[in-house]
Amino acid sequence: MQNNLIVSPTALTLAVVLVMIALAINFKEKIGLEHDLVIGVVRAVIQLTVVGYVLTYIIRVDRLWLTALMVAIIIGNAAVNARGRANGIPHAGLISLVAISVATLLTLGFLLIAHAIAFIPSQVVPITGMIASNVMVAIGLCYRQLNAGFHDQRQAIMERLALGADQKQAAITIVRSAIRTGMAPTIDSAKTVGLVSLPGMMSGLIFAGVDPTKAIMYQIMVTFMLLGATSLGSVIAAYQAYPQFFNRDLQLR
Repeated sequence: MQNNLIVSPTALTLAVVLVMIALAINFKEKIGLEHDLVIGVVRAVIQLTVVGYVLTYIIRVDRLWLTALMVAIIIGNAAVNARGRANGIPHAGLISLVAISVATLLTLGFLLIAHAIAFIPSQVVPITGMIASNVMVAIGLCYRQLNAGFHDQRQAIMERLALGADQKQAAITIVRSAIRTGMAPTIDSAKTVGLVSLPGMMSGLIFAGVDPTKAIMYQIMVTFMLLGATSLGSVIAAYQAYPQFFNRDLQLR
């Protein structure tokens, strides 16, 4: 069977129309995301174009240092984007970098040791992007929940501190809530995979002629991989970030 997956100018025009509809809705409802929407569309076009050619070159050259550099660039960009969601949390950039690096590299290490993937750009780079992007989203949600929790529960935290609680005892409910919030999208995705969302990796492998059993096993591995990575990243980020809300005298900033 031959699949003609050619995107015509007409198809791209229709896609642009859908973006314009979203933009019109934002203007009409005064949602305030018009700037982010336009920037997102422009960046998506530029970044995908550049990355497409770069990946083609990296895969063709197949050099160890280039693959490692691409992994580092992906992790660095994920950390920068996660920091943007921190909304003033001190050292959020470093915290994000540590959390995403540990979660991504540890997961990659397990996959390489298990020979589930090989250290070649065509396998390592897409998997790294998949892991880092999910951890980035989880950490961003953690930051938002931490900010909201410390704002909404400020009085309760100060009362616990006044009664002799240390900073962990005073903030542990907020930390746990932030971790749950960070992990929620990945858990929901795992619950509905195959029922609501059809996994692109598994579908792509099946369409490419790979044995369905192997494609299913690979998708299960990816699902478990993302669950582990997002949980690890959320825990590291939450436990590193919450002390930043206190000063040296155990007072809220």
